[in-house]
Amino acid sequence: MKDHDSRFRTGAVLAAVLLAPLPALADPAPFELTGPDLRIEVTRGQQTLPIAQVPSLAEGDKLSIHAALPENQRPDGGDDDGGQKFLLTSAFLRGATNPPPKDWVQTASTWKKKDKDKALSLTVPKGARQLVLLMVPDTGGAEGVLLDAVRGKPGEFVRASQDLNQASLDHSRLVAFMAAIKAQDNTAPEYLRTVAPVLARSLSIKLNDECLSRVVEMQASCLLQNRETLVLSDVHSSSLADTLTGTPTDLALQLSATREAGGGYYSAYIAVARDIAKIFGAFNNPQFNYLPTLAQRREETMSLLLNAAPSFQKPKSVMVAALPAVEADIPPQLRSTAKGPVCVARPGAVLGVEGAPLIYSTAFAHDMKVKLTNASGQTIDVPVIPRADQGGYRIAPEELPSAFAGSMRAQLHGTWGFAPFSGPDFLLQRPDGTAWKVAGEADALVIGRDNAVVLEGAAPSCVEDVLLRQGNGAPRPLDWKVQDGNRLAVTVPLKGVGPGEVRVEVRYQGAKGAETVMLRARAEASRIDGFELHAGDSQGVLTGQRLDQVQSLTLGEVEYRPDGLTREDAMDRLRLTAKPNEKAQTQAPEQGASGKAVVRLADGRSVTLPVRVGAPRPQAVLLNRTVYPGPATPGTRVLELGAGELLPDNGELVFSIKAAPDAGFDARDMIEVAGGEGRGTVRLSAGKGLTLESRQVLVARLKAADLPPGVFGPLRFRLVGGDMTGDWTPLTTLARLPRIENLACGNEEAKPCTLTGRDLFLIEAVAADAAFASPVAVPPGFTGSSLGVPRPAAGKLYLRLRDAPQTPVVLPQP
Repeated sequence: MKDHDSRFRTGAVLAAVLLAPLPALADPAPFELTGPDLRIEVTRGQQTLPIAQVPSLAEGDKLSIHAALPENQRPDGGDDDGGQKFLLTSAFLRGATNPPPKDWVQTASTWKKKDKDKALSLTVPKGARQLVLLMVPDTGGAEGVLLDAVRGKPGEFVRASQDLNQASLDHSRLVAFMAAIKAQDNTAPEYLRTVAPVLARSLSIKLNDECLSRVVEMQASCLLQNRETLVLSDVHSSSLADTLTGTPTDLALQLSATREAGGGYYSAYIAVARDIAKIFGAFNNPQFNYLPTLAQRREETMSLLLNAAPSFQKPKSVMVAALPAVEADIPPQLRSTAKGPVCVARPGAVLGVEGAPLIYSTAFAHDMKVKLTNASGQTIDVPVIPRADQGGYRIAPEELPSAFAGSMRAQLHGTWGFAPFSGPDFLLQRPDGTAWKVAGEADALVIGRDNAVVLEGAAPSCVEDVLLRQGNGAPRPLDWKVQDGNRLAVTVPLKGVGPGEVRVEVRYQGAKGAETVMLRARAEASRIDGFELHAGDSQGVLTGQRLDQVQSLTLGEVEYRPDGLTREDAMDRLRLTAKPNEKAQTQAPEQGASGKAVVRLADGRSVTLPVRVGAPRPQAVLLNRTVYPGPATPGTRVLELGAGELLPDNGELVFSIKAAPDAGFDARDMIEVAGGEGRGTVRLSAGKGLTLESRQVLVARLKAADLPPGVFGPLRFRLVGGDMTGDWTPLTTLARLPRIENLACGNEEAKPCTLTGRDLFLIEAVAADAAFASPVAVPPGFTGSSLGVPRPAAGKLYLRLRDAPQTPVVLPQP
């Protein structure tokens, strides 16, 4: 443990975050020297707050400021030198170009016995915008020198006040982050991987993700290294440090990329320290120099942190501290991070918020509570505690009254400084004993498939587990999610089980037992909606549900058998094809004919279904086709593709179709071309790839480039007329071609040739003869640019393409 603590101390020393007013190339020095404490209270109207709860001052505020020096540093009283005597000077400022009146600068002698002499009692004057405090060892003439400095160059002190305020706010976030990381490391280091990202988001701290991949013992020390890189911009704290003209102070948010600007360190304090060094450099003299301080506030105590040791010899150090700016209290705009209702079944529930890191690192937001309103309209205020490590406000652990159960509305509220402060609204839930029930039919479960079940009950956000039990079998966890605030959407899988009672068990967080909802699973009978059959067709489509149980359909003397089942939008579509026999050939259905079809199911039942034969579907036959290869790529060889069987990926196909007997085409007809299984469809219409030669013939032009990406291999077409479509008919094969650049063969007949080019993986095999007697196979995923191939026979080399393995292409030998 000692070694572990030493790593923290070593990391703290190496991770220096502040620069003293030294030359530009000096290394940064941390504000880690403890300075004096000040006890400050602010009174506005009838209310008095400690300085830690005051984000800004207002005109008319009364301040009581005491120097809280340790016993061994305070003088014994009177003028005896029992310890170092400090003058405490306050200066109100009203603008960079408007020096403050002399009575705005007051001084107290901290060693005096009477409170009115050793403390400052101030009232914020009208027109003041900033307040700075100056502490200096008692020296003759010091009051006059400080008065002249403040009134001589007020703008420098305005800027210093703003920058020190900003740096102190950012420093508070870094301190909160480090304290939380150390606390986790000491108690439960294994949780850092979960807690650190939440802390970083809450406090706007840059997180080194690589630290969380290290062994547990090294995670915390890694996260605390390089503290100067941790603090990120916080919009709200920036607004607290606005300049008199309204321009935001951004020194504390700069990225210092050069040695002159901070040695490449990003820090909320480096630019501040450097800038203040320049500001106060003009005031330094043989008698005094000026030392900036950061302020840490706890209750009424404001502790000063120094980045350089003060001097009590000439030139003596004047410690400069900034108090909150004089401006309106502007509460932050908190946003809820809750993605649904928040469960308060157990004490310690967290209301997730984001948008204001200062609620975690300061006490500006105080007396925070959440107002709960139940279904009866009753309200109650419950205290909440900010928890950066949990990403929100934690509800106090007290048990809620029994009347506050079920769903409740909650609003976060409190005080920001002296101003009322309202946060976001939440929906809270707590079990109230209401039993869960099914929203719908309790016996609507169907075996053999996944069933969606919706349960209604109290506090679904508090549900921890949902289990399925059937008979004496072991429980199975179910997938579930909260729906509409008071429902659970549960998926109940019943594949491979038989009919019977099913128990769904719902268990709340922290509950010993579970609530049971009884359901009944049944075998669903087929539901027959209709049979679509067109004149002249040998197949039709049966629609309904559970059509997997259909064994046959008989219409007249023709029997139809299942030939492919699909499911679209909870509807089954079963293609039925006429059983090939003489009756099917001689009794083709005629348009307008009607009758009763008998559907036989697997369980022996039969269903009678009325059928009416529809109009013939549009049909056509392929009449002719011609392939026009695209232009050859410069530097590549031309492949011989045969007599139109293949469409190259850069080519064009022209084909014609002929209408069925007693039918004809018109300008409204279209042709669809698609890859296998109807994927990647292109539609050709009049004027867009389709020309009506006559009432009997259509001519179509299809460019391979017009097909969707990923379409290759066999292509099919079908005729589209109105809202009906014809059958898919084979058209051609789209083949992606390799880019062959050269075929080199040596003089030795026994040695193979070398084929070079690009996209050679599109080739499946290479042979010297059309029969592919001794082919050379190309391995799948081949990425090379050259292949060893057989020597051509009769001046030709044969390639079998992966997209068209049945139609070899020829590479002629040059």
